Amino acid sequence: MSQPFTINIDQSLLDELHQRLAATRWINEVANADWKAGTNKAYLQQLCDYWQKDFDWAKQQEYLNSFHHYITEIRDQTIHFIHEKGQGRSSFPILLTHGYPDSFVRFLKLIPLLVAADEDGFSFDVVVPSIPGYGFSGIPTTPGMNPAKIAELFARLMTNELGYEKFVAQGGDWGSTITETLARNEQEIVSAIHLTDIPFIHLFEIPEGELSQEEKDYLDRGKQWQQQEGAYAMIQSTKPQTLGYGLNDSPAGLAAWIIEKFYRWSDNKGDLESAFSKDELLTNLTIYWATGTINSANRLYYEYAQSMFTSQRGQTSRLETPAGAAIFPKDLIPAPRAYADRFFNIRHWTEFDKGGHFAAMEAPELLAADIRSFVKKVL
Repeated sequence: MSQPFTINIDQSLLDELHQRLAATRWINEVANADWKAGTNKAYLQQLCDYWQKDFDWAKQQEYLNSFHHYITEIRDQTIHFIHEKGQGRSSFPILLTHGYPDSFVRFLKLIPLLVAADEDGFSFDVVVPSIPGYGFSGIPTTPGMNPAKIAELFARLMTNELGYEKFVAQGGDWGSTITETLARNEQEIVSAIHLTDIPFIHLFEIPEGELSQEEKDYLDRGKQWQQQEGAYAMIQSTKPQTLGYGLNDSPAGLAAWIIEKFYRWSDNKGDLESAFSKDELLTNLTIYWATGTINSANRLYYEYAQSMFTSQRGQTSRLETPAGAAIFPKDLIPAPRAYADRFFNIRHWTEFDKGGHFAAMEAPELLAADIRSFVKKVL
């Protein structure tokens, strides 16, 4: 049975955070204005100085608590979620699943746009869970919390806990993988899915001789991205715990690890704060720091890799659940339509001219309109 939940970070934890930020031992830096070698030192120092001296957590916490938060236990796993009822004459439930290195904060701008009634009186009941090991959901204590397990928990959240018979699922990053898995394993309750990125992994299931030229080019872009930007995923897929000690101990180190992804994966034209405010970035960071969840968040990569190693995988079958996709130009590796059509019943496809990996934060109005258009088309 779910219980209302209020976010309340103890002041002593915030005081310690400020002390640690003040005591940061900064690295030496060779010229890195373009962030190609990692997080830019000057920007990180500026951000951490603001985090220590000017960031108003109390104000952000009040904003977070303006949403309806709940905690529940599902199969011995604590799940935190936001649940906002639609304001229209008719509402349909939608499950929004975040990714990495964000949190439920990804969807805060999107929620009010979806719960509002449109000109036809239609709205959504919005459910935003925190992935186990992220934010205020419990940290898994045993191995095996992979996307399939998470999808199973979220299915039970929507049905057994909240009483919905059917729902739409939407997500990006890990949210895309979890959403796809949910639709494959729970087809009777998932009416449709909407993704902001198409899982890249299926590309390796296609015999190379069967790839179209467009798909070969996509594969080449993926390999290039992996070489230039994908080291984090390899570390987190193999030795997440070694990394976790440093990130869990140093708020500046945590910020460097996470902020680099927001910079490299967003449509910011070299100015990170054209895409996100300092307060947005630091609200997400403070949640990671206060909950001590960077290691458990990183471990999801390890659990996924382990599940892939131990499964017998052939080519994934085409998922016939109606699917929509919103493709943003500065996402990691935007997929071509032909590739998506192999594995999904694409009923709605939109390619935008701005926005990146964190579309719900960068372009919430565009994403909300696209979700509405798709859902009204297929329901």
